[in-house]
Amino acid sequence: MFTTLNWRALRWATCWTMLLLLAVVVGSRSLQNFDGALVAYLFGTLFATFGIVYRYAVWLQRPATQLYWRRGWQLLFSRRFARYARAVATRAAVDVGGQAFIFRRSRARGIAHVLLAWGCLSAFAITLPLTFGWIHFTLQAGSTTLYEAHVFGFRVLTFPHGGLLAFNLFHALNWSSLMVIAGAAYFIRRRVTDAGQIATQAFEMDWLPLVLLVLISVTGLGLTWDYEFMQGRAHAFMGITHAITVILLLVWLPFGKFFHVFQRPAQLGVALYQLEGAAGPQAVCPHTGEPFTSAMHVADVKQVATEIGLDFTLASGGSHLDLSPQGKRAALARAHLAARTRSGRLFG
Repeated sequence: MFTTLNWRALRWATCWTMLLLLAVVVGSRSLQNFDGALVAYLFGTLFATFGIVYRYAVWLQRPATQLYWRRGWQLLFSRRFARYARAVATRAAVDVGGQAFIFRRSRARGIAHVLLAWGCLSAFAITLPLTFGWIHFTLQAGSTTLYEAHVFGFRVLTFPHGGLLAFNLFHALNWSSLMVIAGAAYFIRRRVTDAGQIATQAFEMDWLPLVLLVLISVTGLGLTWDYEFMQGRAHAFMGITHAITVILLLVWLPFGKFFHVFQRPAQLGVALYQLEGAAGPQAVCPHTGEPFTSAMHVADVKQVATEIGLDFTLASGGSHLDLSPQGKRAALARAHLAARTRSGRLFG
């Protein structure tokens, strides 16, 4: 087993997990503001952190990924920093924030994806600081009507418990749950009605994420329903089932489909790569005599090919990678013709 471990990734994962644990201790004032009832969520989050960082570090060690990663940072902090920083911010707002790449497929699908994505992201943004003890609420000293919100132990906000702000703060996770359920319902409908989806879907990659998200959202709403309308009679059941579903998601997070959430921001570097390539020298195909991509891209592909042990050098000099797609098809056709000519059989 130990021979298959990536020790570099293991060191990174251990380091980030320990840093998170340290941040929990410091941010909760030596666990003074940490809620012991949430310890299972904390351990689930630590496991997820370890798994996500480990897998991400392994992914970054792939030659092509490593090259894009390195180039992205080099280009961002180059002499064109202002231009590229604006491009990254714009792409992040449009594609990551607005999920525009999904809207290109379908408006309904785009709306559903926005609801699902932002429902999940807002839920994590709320629950993680609460779980870590970085945010907590108390009654103001000497008052029974005013709440105080504390961040890292510092009071940042005072508000009445019966007001609109209090209602939305204490029900924020419910709004996230409703967004997730609405988005998941659309994709569940597609998976039971779309012939293409039915033919290609797999339980682990397609159904399991949706099932977990719906279960987490429904049990989370069940907790609110219980203390609002049932005087806490079902709290034990709702609390345990909600904890089980959340921890299952956290444990599965590094290995399943949702890992792409952590990979997606890295594609912002690819946008910079494309901008730099378009502005720089272009590679001209020896066969067509026309530019087809950036010279930087061709040089980088050659570098990656060498690193993984592939040699595309041509006997006549140059490289097969210097050809455009059209040039590669022509080279393949010439190779087939030469082989048939040598065999003496052009047909059959």
